[in-house]
Amino acid sequence: MILTLTPNPSVDHTLEVDRLIRGEVLRVGSTRAQPGGKGVNVARALHLAGADTRAILPVGGGGGAELTTLLGDLPRLTVPIEGETRANVAVTETDGTTTKLNAPGPHLSPAETDSLLAALEDELSERPAWVVASGSLPAGAGDDLYVRVAELAAAHGVALALDTSGKPLEAAVNAGSVALVKPNLEELSELSGRPLTDVGEVTAAARELIALGNGSVLVTLGGHGAILVGPEHVWWARGPRVRTRSTVGAGDCALAGFLIPADSPVERLRHAVAWGTAAVSLPGTTIPSPDDVNVDAVEVVPDPDPTWPIDSLVDRP
Repeated sequence: MILTLTPNPSVDHTLEVDRLIRGEVLRVGSTRAQPGGKGVNVARALHLAGADTRAILPVGGGGGAELTTLLGDLPRLTVPIEGETRANVAVTETDGTTTKLNAPGPHLSPAETDSLLAALEDELSERPAWVVASGSLPAGAGDDLYVRVAELAAAHGVALALDTSGKPLEAAVNAGSVALVKPNLEELSELSGRPLTDVGEVTAAARELIALGNGSVLVTLGGHGAILVGPEHVWWARGPRVRTRSTVGAGDCALAGFLIPADSPVERLRHAVAWGTAAVSLPGTTIPSPDDVNVDAVEVVPDPDPTWPIDSLVDRP
């Protein structure tokens, strides 16, 4: 069982246009509404892959009712709140450029936050293999919410995978005990307080997190693949070139791919890049099915040259 916790889920509306032009009236080619939120996306990908998973999330208002309907048969545990579940908008252009408009979400009261954590603790008592804490935090939850999640996971002996940004990410990694930290390049750069332009700089920044008492770090690099940094080893992987339809949720699918049981960290990394690559080739927050995923097309390089610039990785022979 892999649990996911999404404190700030959403209904994601995606509009496809030829080109986004400010101040103009644009013709929309297609629209879709899909369940959103990073942990929700991870759970959806795991569910399609046939993994045993359950999503934990707060829901409220008409947006919460719509989200619950859109989740379909996804195994889930919903916690009712007074506020309205948010709606996000993504505009995707034919060249793959994605513009996201993310709403802040509802305000969680202390009692609602406690209810969400109590629901999580009930599930943790069943000893799942992983718990994934993912996404932004709604107002009222406190920047230390994922620290509290880490403490609960540690108390029950459950590995925690964390995918967030900003102050919640900083608080959680400084507290330690995160088994897998999954930032993208921008998030890791912000956390480290410096630009990260080559493989060596990314590796050094990731190892700073490991030195704080965390486990491995999976850094997603968009079209340049992903780097997995452990206490002793580093691997870089890239997938095949594909036409990018939407980048929304690609990192979540990569995390889901990594969590699918595999024989080694290298195989987990290979699955992560394969699932992320498949996701960007699909519109909106569409989750790839196993038939969309080509693990064999992913190349893994152990101990990549630390001087390689990140923006050159996609063109490496």
